[in-house]
Amino acid sequence: MKKYLVGLIALLVISVLAACGSEEEVNGEKKVIEFGATTGPYSDMVTKAIAPLLEEKGYEVNNTEFSDYVQPNNALANGDLDANLFQHKIYLEAFAEENDLDLTEVISVPTAPMGLYSNTFDSIDEIEDGSTVVIANDPTNLARTLIMLQDEGLITISEDVDPLRASVKDIASNPKNLDFVEIEAGQLPRAVESEDLAAVPGNFALAAGMDLLDALALENMPDDYRNRVVVNTEDLDSQFVKDIKEVIESEEFEAIIDEQFQGFGKPEWMLNK
Repeated sequence: MKKYLVGLIALLVISVLAACGSEEEVNGEKKVIEFGATTGPYSDMVTKAIAPLLEEKGYEVNNTEFSDYVQPNNALANGDLDANLFQHKIYLEAFAEENDLDLTEVISVPTAPMGLYSNTFDSIDEIEDGSTVVIANDPTNLARTLIMLQDEGLITISEDVDPLRASVKDIASNPKNLDFVEIEAGQLPRAVESEDLAAVPGNFALAAGMDLLDALALENMPDDYRNRVVVNTEDLDSQFVKDIKEVIESEEFEAIIDEQFQGFGKPEWMLNK
């Protein structure tokens, strides 16, 4: 009788484990995808655009929100997440190298661009001589700002410098004698209220309730600065990763972006398809 009970218990345990496994996988393929994104527009993009399309393919998608730029990659690397969406190529490569992580991008997505905002002027042409422009003090956002201002004809950057690494000291000409004040990027939305102009990264603008389309100018963002879906390199050939890429490349995804994420700059692959 004892042997019979032991055998029955073992059979029940195996059945339970098999059932638990079936909740995670179908035909050996992952069924539940654990996504992670920073709070704000990219978390919204997961829940409003990516997850619904993956669910149509039979997946269950859970999304964890993060308030910093460190934990999403750590959580991905240690297996708590299957994919994340919050970072551009330059940050990914630097973070992965510094922390010895084996992470790889899957595909870039439409990204909120930096904008030049003002409550003082209504257009670029109205900007007056000697106006104050508040800009980000971190190297990445600062370089993006200078490229945007150069594109608008407000400054020129020295030809001897890689524009992606430019700083204020690399400004070769400043015909309107603009006065540049550097502050932390997160404080830039407030500066719109008190200063002539402020160059605000898209994620901070949206977090502050600003409308991207209110900007005097939006950056023509280099693709390296567009956010991308990232996975562990070992998962790159997995079916769930292929399906993530497929839904982002779909017309349905682009239609959601056009309707709910107005002002987001589209990556080159989306513009050229």
